Amino acid sequence: MYSEKVMDHFSNPRNVGEIENADGIGEVGNAKCGDIMKIYLKIENDIIVDVKFKTFGCGAAIATSSMATELIKGKPIQEALELTNKAVVEALDGLPPVKLHCSVLAEEAVKTAIKDYLDKNNRTDIKIDICSGCCEGCSHH
Repeated sequence: MYSEKVMDHFSNPRNVGEIENADGIGEVGNAKCGDIMKIYLKIENDIIVDVKFKTFGCGAAIATSSMATELIKGKPIQEALELTNKAVVEALDGLPPVKLHCSVLAEEAVKTAIKDYLDKNNRTDIKIDICSGCCEGCSHH
């Protein structure tokens, strides 16, 4: 059912925890399944130098949170904003269709954390497109 990578990121999640005085924090949740993801960012010179997460949810939610943090760590914020749920799924070697919403939450948590950073710093030079809750019917997901 789950790939080896999903099982690895669930059993040994990377970047778990909180960052004190984080530069950006993003929290998203899915009322249907009860998953809640919180991403913490430390940003220096527009580079994500550290990222941590706390996720309440199923194994797929934990694995997608872990993989998303791995994919954006060390990246410029503009590049991190290009992270898609599809990229998270591909990096995990796939997810069952009923668990794809977890990858959407991971993408939204990252973008929400970056938006929080930009808002706190009155930055209007970078635009963010955040889907507010997945309808699972749009072409974006």
